[in-house]
Amino acid sequence: MNDSSSVSPAAPRLTSLSHGGGCGCKIAPGVLAQLIGQSALPKQFFPDLLVGNETADDAAVYRINDEQAIVATTDFFMPIVDDPYDFGRIAAANALSDIYAMGGTPLMALAIVGMPINVLPHATIAKVLEGGESICREAGIPLAGGHSIDSVEPIYGLVGIGIVNPKHMKRNADAQAGDLLVLGKPLGVGILSAALKKNLLDGDGYRAMVETTTQLNRPGAALSQIDGVHALTDVTGFGLLGHALELARGAGLTARIDSRALPLLPTVQAFAEQGVVTGASGRNWAAYGAQVAMGAQVPAPLQALLTDPQTSGGLLVSCTPESVDQVLALFAAQGFAHATVIGRMDSGTAQVVVD
Repeated sequence: MNDSSSVSPAAPRLTSLSHGGGCGCKIAPGVLAQLIGQSALPKQFFPDLLVGNETADDAAVYRINDEQAIVATTDFFMPIVDDPYDFGRIAAANALSDIYAMGGTPLMALAIVGMPINVLPHATIAKVLEGGESICREAGIPLAGGHSIDSVEPIYGLVGIGIVNPKHMKRNADAQAGDLLVLGKPLGVGILSAALKKNLLDGDGYRAMVETTTQLNRPGAALSQIDGVHALTDVTGFGLLGHALELARGAGLTARIDSRALPLLPTVQAFAEQGVVTGASGRNWAAYGAQVAMGAQVPAPLQALLTDPQTSGGLLVSCTPESVDQVLALFAAQGFAHATVIGRMDSGTAQVVVD
């Protein structure tokens, strides 16, 4: 289990104060689509808004001039772990990932803080903020301010502001038929978080979860400058299938996933087989399962892995076969040892096929 040495013995577990954790807190994709509805103004009113919410992309992008565009995103959630410093680090890395997923480079961040101020020791809350600031320092940006409220459940995250050359910006909607799909991090964060809540996760499993969720998706900025990289996103709350489906819908193609090629965090397969999964996994499948074709050889626990909500998950890259070695080499050079080819984009209807 997690050794939360920085938490007072009298302090409640952070995860005990929230009904969900990490990106598993996300509103289910089908419900979210209904809520957003037609509320957004048509994009033609803002010709310099290069990316809005029309393709459920990772961040908004607004063009300043021919060479510069602002990347803006916000992401926050309730605790996925009990250690407050780790919670802050994970939430901050997850928020900045959306900038990297657009091919951008972070410039600064603002903190979003909601805490039960009379329930948690102030030292615990300070540790959350310290963890978030440490990730901003690692990214080379200032944590320049933010906003805080007294809330029933603990919430932390960032507003991230970045910059990208519009010529190098990568959307999630521009995959091409024949592209290969590369996943930058192993799957299973949601399942490990479920195991943690049930006191089933040992120290090695906890360290593996924190290591992957606090690893900044820095390769995104360099990946965007590779000619053969056509589309880019990160895998978070809607699981691998949900974000692959966004690629498929955006491009009008079929995303084909090779289930045998998926990189997994340690012990995740065993936990899935024991039924240790998150409620968000089931909600994800209910939202988009009708647009996924599962091969007969895909066992039931694998469905939970494919829909498992990833907090600060890996980049999902759609690139030409000719550029895939360069993509994998870039990941490896930046410390992403699990990056691997997990599928391809084919002509056909907008769906995901799992082999």
